[in-house]
Amino acid sequence: MDGIIVIRKEKGYTSHDVVAKLRGILHMKKIGHTGTLDPDAEGVLPVALGKATKLVDLITDKEKTYEAVMRLGVVTDTQDMTGTILSQTEQISVTEKEVKEAAESFLGEQLQIPPMYSALKVNGKKLYELAREGKTVERKPRPVHFYQIEILEINLPLVRYRVVCSKGTYIRTLCHDMGEKLGCGAAMESLVRTKVGKFELKDAITLAQAEEAVKSGAIQDKVLGIEEILGEYPRICCKEEGDRLLANGNPLPQGVVSECEKQGWIRMCSSGGAFAGVYQWDERRFLYFPVKMF
Repeated sequence: MDGIIVIRKEKGYTSHDVVAKLRGILHMKKIGHTGTLDPDAEGVLPVALGKATKLVDLITDKEKTYEAVMRLGVVTDTQDMTGTILSQTEQISVTEKEVKEAAESFLGEQLQIPPMYSALKVNGKKLYELAREGKTVERKPRPVHFYQIEILEINLPLVRYRVVCSKGTYIRTLCHDMGEKLGCGAAMESLVRTKVGKFELKDAITLAQAEEAVKSGAIQDKVLGIEEILGEYPRICCKEEGDRLLANGNPLPQGVVSECEKQGWIRMCSSGGAFAGVYQWDERRFLYFPVKMF
């Protein structure tokens, strides 16, 4: 099987746990996930199978949508409610308008400091490993982008909101930073990732459902093919004289391509219509160069 299976990660599993379990369920070794979700978070986790593992970086780059609940009045060392409480207050005197204004202030390009309890590596060691040893190291702020932050419900001390953001964004940290802006502190209560690129929660299946699909012989219906995933890019075919070059993953001159498409990525197919890989036109060398071959 070569393609993407969209898993609904449940609480208690790491993204690596999901991959390990799928290897056993599908009896495949070549499997990779497309972006880490905290063990306590749940939601959409696209998993690449076989040749589709070449798509992991492409899918990881896509924008993501989350629904989060933050608890005002609490600050923890992990920035969520699984951590040790560092400070707490019952006196929360913020208005709905102030909460919405605080959320809106984070829209657009931001610099975010990754939390100590994260899987980022510093000098070859994961930050959460250092944090568990009681160490704190300096983390460089990283550029992230918040495209949308919508407050869905306020029932103090809880605030539920939806956020659409770039890759590499920590929603825990957004909760923490909003709490600081409001002057009362905040920690993340819960998190569900509802969308990654075009992959949505309504189309995701649990590990148990994947196992059942294998038993019933319906697992292939749950896997999105590579060309289907790349459907947003134009599809063109080479002429017969270009088939050998294409089969070897070589650059293609314009003369052996049936149509002329010079903007961005292209799904390149053989003269018989078989999808071979992603190509891109190079204006300087007047050739279509392979980006990823499948």
